[in-house]
Amino acid sequence: MSSEEITVVHLMRHGEVHNPDGVLYGRRPGYHLSDLGRKMADRVAEHLAERDITHVVSSPLERAQETATPIAGAHGLELATDERLIEAANVFEGKTFGVGDGALKKPGNWKYLTNPFRPSWGEPYIEQVVRMMAALGAARDAARGHEAVAVSHQLPIWIVRSFAERRRLWHDPRKRQCTLASLTSFTFHGDKIISVGYSEPARDLVPSHLLAGAKPVKGKAKAFGA
Repeated sequence: MSSEEITVVHLMRHGEVHNPDGVLYGRRPGYHLSDLGRKMADRVAEHLAERDITHVVSSPLERAQETATPIAGAHGLELATDERLIEAANVFEGKTFGVGDGALKKPGNWKYLTNPFRPSWGEPYIEQVVRMMAALGAARDAARGHEAVAVSHQLPIWIVRSFAERRRLWHDPRKRQCTLASLTSFTFHGDKIISVGYSEPARDLVPSHLLAGAKPVKGKAKAFGA
């Protein structure tokens, strides 16, 4: 196995989820892609159809599996699952927690909002880095000298990208550059990350208020469970 090999791992965020009640679904089962989300998944599969992809892996959650399936199918590959690609744990799972819903004014929630640096309301950022770097490494090893696609979720993708680009891990969630069905692509020279790229093959399908950097709209949550 040559240390000179170039390998690319595309970390992909899943497509839009059917979630009419606006629940922060997190790791909860039973949340599937919407019709639009399936179109996003198909669009990215088309975008990657001519790439040298030899491995496709996904978070175990339904929305990620459904996003990865057309990509694996387009390359004649069996879809693998990696638990380390799962969504970040969050104490607000199962609740509505969006812009303008008053969640931050509820005293019962205050105890979870004391430390944005860890963060106090969910899985520590550093733990997300550890598991996501391990998942990236496993995908790289499975596709040495070629390309891999690993479907995950917004926060873990953004955190591992921030780590790779040597940025602080705590951040303003509204400024994450990780739109639905986007690709955050890590290029490895041997085992070392030498560059990180970002693209949005399904950008024209993403509702404007869900695009990276969009201003929150009252009554429309940015991305429940992401």
